[in-house]
Amino acid sequence: MIYDYIAIEGTIGAGKTSLAGMLSAEFNARLILEQFEDNDFLPKFYKDPSKYAFPLELSFLASRFQQLKNELSVNDLFKSFTISDYFINKSLIFARQTLQDDEYALYAKLFNIINLSLPKPDLLVYLYLSVDRLKSNIVKRGRPYEQDIEHSYLSKIQGGYFDYIRQQSDSRILIVDTNEIDFVNNVDHYQLIKSIILTERQPGIHTIDPLNL
Repeated sequence: MIYDYIAIEGTIGAGKTSLAGMLSAEFNARLILEQFEDNDFLPKFYKDPSKYAFPLELSFLASRFQQLKNELSVNDLFKSFTISDYFINKSLIFARQTLQDDEYALYAKLFNIINLSLPKPDLLVYLYLSVDRLKSNIVKRGRPYEQDIEHSYLSKIQGGYFDYIRQQSDSRILIVDTNEIDFVNNVDHYQLIKSIILTERQPGIHTIDPLNL
């Protein structure tokens, strides 16, 4: 493996946990999965975003930081590399869309303080899906508290990811268009995704449509 630490990202419903799990199983990698289901504020936020946005984002930030700090500070000699289904900077991306300006300013200060102590991924993979496909995946997986997520919210979050990515020209970022592929159920499609990720790339932002390679 040419990378020590890969982060898989994407908007809600993009399939990042599935892909991270498949890659970690094949390559005996250490797998870090976001523990979002333990967050008591999440169902409340989807019902009343204005009231619960700030405590939700703070609780997510604390949880993500603690998990990554614990996992990444210890070397695992029996694992070939580390792969996670999230990147700590998603905290800023979501907070920018959910918080008021004054709340976000405070939140960003806290984020910048704690982020200094975390290692950065060698490669960030962003799985791109249309909002309609994202919504369809959310409905299929059936988490009750997610069913009322609106298309407009998904569009805002996806736009936030793209705004962030455009500012990261010195990082290795791979945007993979997965609208026409099913890497979970189609082995050939998974092999395509895997081969793209394993191809060594120079720093910068690379956008790939696997079916047009």
